[in-house]
Amino acid sequence: MNQKVTLVVPEAPAPVSGALLPQRRIKPGGVRLGVLDNSKGNADHLLAMVVAGVRAALPVASVVSLRKGSVSLPAPKDILDRLTAEADVVVSAMAD
Repeated sequence: MNQKVTLVVPEAPAPVSGALLPQRRIKPGGVRLGVLDNSKGNADHLLAMVVAGVRAALPVASVVSLRKGSVSLPAPKDILDRLTAEADVVVSAMAD
């Protein structure tokens, strides 16, 4: 049984990378960590482990932890504004 098989290999040109930026330095008081829980089951447990790991590796000045009201909707503007104002970096997670 001889069948002809045609393989298509889609290749795109390699993306051009931008110039490297200098590494960020952690402020003397530590990093301000933001946590956004998407409200799926166990996301809070996963994020708690991430926060513990970050605290073990880096100085953490503060943690602001917020939770979305619905899994299927984007975070409301007030939550995003608060994370922008109070955090240097934000971690978001979903779990089940």
